[in-house]
Amino acid sequence: MYTKGWTFTMYHRPLPYVGITDFTHPEQVEQMLAIFKKSLAKHQLMVGVMMSYKTLHGLPTKWTKAFPPKESIADIFYSDDTYNCLHYADYKDYSIRLWENLSHVISYGGIGIHALQLDMIWPNPNAIWHSVHSSRKQLEVILQLNTNALAEVGDNPEALVNRLAEYEGIVHRVLLDKSMGRGLGMDVNFLRPFLYALSTKTPWLSLGVAGGLGPKTMHLLGTLPKDFPNLSIDAQGQLRPSGSALDPIDWDMARDYVVQALTIFR
Repeated sequence: MYTKGWTFTMYHRPLPYVGITDFTHPEQVEQMLAIFKKSLAKHQLMVGVMMSYKTLHGLPTKWTKAFPPKESIADIFYSDDTYNCLHYADYKDYSIRLWENLSHVISYGGIGIHALQLDMIWPNPNAIWHSVHSSRKQLEVILQLNTNALAEVGDNPEALVNRLAEYEGIVHRVLLDKSMGRGLGMDVNFLRPFLYALSTKTPWLSLGVAGGLGPKTMHLLGTLPKDFPNLSIDAQGQLRPSGSALDPIDWDMARDYVVQALTIFR
């Protein structure tokens, strides 16, 4: 059982990342990693792989063809030069034996998994702690602050800070993401007060944003990279011509996104 004051042991403060969510093959990782190795930016490549409650349990879902088979995830997380993050989406059934589900999810990440992102709505912190602790893996935990999660705190930065106090020592990063993989463009004016509040009042958290980022929409970040140079970003839907996460990533678009992102943060 988690007790206040107990924290997961981390070797260093997490480095910021430029993320791509929806890798499905190791060859894609190798292609994107080559760009980072030529860059002087401090940001690392986040290799994001998706799993949901339904794909975890083999239930019918439209995402079956979009997500890699759970048995192949460990092969995608082959490199220690990347930040390997397994995204677990469960917006409806998260209260049902959550710690057991998360334990199973973590096991599919193999020995190369570095982080677990919870695309959920305020999951139970004790269940998170129990599953990560029992895995005996040195994992960072990322909590997606999606539309519904922010609505539960009244879209109020101070209320968000207070709610996150329950996760101190359990969650290492938060991702402000109202798009939730749908390719919807972020609103910087909405996000900035949250980022300022979090950066000053939750120094134990590393911060990230997502929402409609891609090779044609990097302007959506506005001055955030200047205001928050250690900010992490993630892209998904807008790495396809269709804008739909159900379609495969266009890796030429992904390359352009990465090059622009590394230039912005350099």
